[in-house]
Amino acid sequence: MNLDASLLKQNAACGQKGAPVSPPPRLLDLLETSHHILCISHVTPDGDAIGSLLGLGAILRAMAKRPVLALQDALTSEFQFLPGVETIIGPSQVGRSYDLIVCLDTSSIDRIGNVYCSDAHDRIPLAVIDHHITNTYYGTENWVEPSCAATCQMLVAMADALNVPLTEEMALPLLTGLVTDTLCFRTANTDENVLQVTLRLLRAGAELDHIVRNTLDSRSFSLVKLWGAGLATVQIEDGIVWATLSAESRRQSGVELHQSDGLANFLVTVREAEISATFAQRFAQNGQELIECSFRAKPGFNVSQVAFAFGGGGHPPAAGCTVAGTLGEVSARVVAALHELRRQSLPAS
Repeated sequence: MNLDASLLKQNAACGQKGAPVSPPPRLLDLLETSHHILCISHVTPDGDAIGSLLGLGAILRAMAKRPVLALQDALTSEFQFLPGVETIIGPSQVGRSYDLIVCLDTSSIDRIGNVYCSDAHDRIPLAVIDHHITNTYYGTENWVEPSCAATCQMLVAMADALNVPLTEEMALPLLTGLVTDTLCFRTANTDENVLQVTLRLLRAGAELDHIVRNTLDSRSFSLVKLWGAGLATVQIEDGIVWATLSAESRRQSGVELHQSDGLANFLVTVREAEISATFAQRFAQNGQELIECSFRAKPGFNVSQVAFAFGGGGHPPAAGCTVAGTLGEVSARVVAALHELRRQSLPAS
């Protein structure tokens, strides 16, 4: 694996678990002096991407700014309960005239998609707000806090620094990002700061049970059928459990690609496994075969290292990447890398 260990070490040093975070003054200055602000996040958006996007939009409107929210991909059904999702535009509607662009919850520029166009936007300041340890610091101004459980947690600190009181409009999407990224406070990075921020968001009007019912505790029958197809392929070897999802099985189920991520969460609960992986096949418009890889790990194993080595990113317990190649070839290569990671992570006997 070709892993830039120095970058991961640098990012890990940005914040210590349990320590409060605060945005850099330069970022606050950019937000305060800009007016027409484009807010974007990564492709195949998850709860933290959508929650931070909507939360930032509400914060900026409270500051009398004119935010425009944009995503490459359409939102899936589980996030339609969030007020304001109908205001999020696609790439074809994104213009060029902005004072500032803010990219949220996105570790590298290739994960943004066409809502950011270097030809049209390269002269506009780009502020990056993210909590992924694999962030590549691609912005004009970068605020990266790997100690935070979600980018939404960072935005609460940013609202405080900007003297913007939390409202229900902000609290609901921000708590959604925290709930989904921590699997309802079950991940190892759920510390006292996460719980304190959660309490503040609840007091501001967010309803925890409403969020959980619409996200973690809600899935379609089609998704269950797709998981069934994946479980039919499941294998386990020396602490690594993995499954494959063919493009045909996804076509038959009618499930969007990124909705299959939950299967990796399920597989890592296998008692005999420390690391889980899913490999979902898709084809690009030019016919190239691509494999979407999702990794999950129990404490003590940093799967973001493998994701980063294959051009992806994420967190120690949850990461992913996209690799060109056939389903069989890619899964074999990546599983071998996961075995090597596990071998290096185990204590010497």
